[in-house]
Amino acid sequence: MTRIIAGEARGLRLDVPGSGTRPTSDRVRESLFGALESADAIAGARVLDLYAGSGALGLEALSRGAETLDLVERARPAAAVVRRNIATVTKVLPTATARVHESAVLAFLKRATGRWDLVFTDPPYDQDDAAMNADLAAVAPLLSEDAVVVIERARRSTPPDVAAAGLEVFREKTYGDTAVWWAQPAAASQSR
Repeated sequence: MTRIIAGEARGLRLDVPGSGTRPTSDRVRESLFGALESADAIAGARVLDLYAGSGALGLEALSRGAETLDLVERARPAAAVVRRNIATVTKVLPTATARVHESAVLAFLKRATGRWDLVFTDPPYDQDDAAMNADLAAVAPLLSEDAVVVIERARRSTPPDVAAAGLEVFREKTYGDTAVWWAQPAAASQSR
């Protein structure tokens, strides 16, 4: 079972796609969002959730005060689950803005024109390094100057090449088999 951990939609249960996704555990989400709130990275943020799966990461941010949420999910069954989860959460947050983009991540990023303050990228653990790095390079020009990009992968994965995208890692944490990197635009490192 996946649920919203905190915020206005706290305790709401979220559906999870039957296969092909790996939801971020409650333990990882709780730690991650505690740190994001401490960094004042959520309130009023424009959030992008790549490889949305159930949408739990983005919807958690929305529950905690994010301004808008864009969720990108290529698999039609998973995108349908995300839509149902948005409907569940927006019953509690009727003024929330959340959109599902049924698309491959890289294709979405190449045509996107928005600016995001907080980005979650949680690709399938078997995604190759080249695809991960292409996603980061494509998302970098779409970030606000003080944006935070949260990258989740298997602990055994090669760390993402954020430098090639003009980003810098400023925090890393491992939770069992899950590794999480926090990155920011390289120019923002002087202000943090």
